[in-house]
Amino acid sequence: MAMSRERWAELALHPVRIRILRAVAGTRLTTRALVELLPDVPQATLYRHLATLVKAGLLDVVEGRRVRGAVERVYALPAHGATLDADALAAATPEDHERYFTAFVSSLLSEFSRYLARDRVDLAADGAGYQQIVLHLTDAELGEFAAGFNALVGPLLGNRPGDGRKPRLLATVLMPADLPPTGTEDAPESANDSDPTKGDS
Repeated sequence: MAMSRERWAELALHPVRIRILRAVAGTRLTTRALVELLPDVPQATLYRHLATLVKAGLLDVVEGRRVRGAVERVYALPAHGATLDADALAAATPEDHERYFTAFVSSLLSEFSRYLARDRVDLAADGAGYQQIVLHLTDAELGEFAAGFNALVGPLLGNRPGDGRKPRLLATVLMPADLPPTGTEDAPESANDSDPTKGDS
């Protein structure tokens, strides 16, 4: 389904709709399952956003299950996915990307806030963490890194819920970093530079 980046942004870049699309990614979910996964979203609001996503072609109804005389819908992402295609993404302006990235970061902050609101939070036991690192790579090395990352993550995207699996959110950001001042490229790292847990002051 072809869609302009303006229309895609209007439809997809909403906090609740972002969460719905992420929940459905890689699986099929009933309305009841989505209600359980998003307990803080009022049901009427959730139903309204589901209807909007289906009408826009960002979400498909792939099955109807009869439950107590009513038909319960089962949702999945369409074959084309729910993201911008390559042409639309390439045509996006800096202002568009600023809007997309703001929605991405806002959604990530919201997810982390919900995680911190749990009764028990243990980053090590939960396999959670966050850090920033700088990789010095040629274009060829960057290509090899991307191919290796895709080879590692790609097979995991087909995992279905169950069998002891827990949903784990992996968010990636890759962007050019500022070049170091001239003459410092080969300077030795300080103690803080070698510690990935140290943040910027």
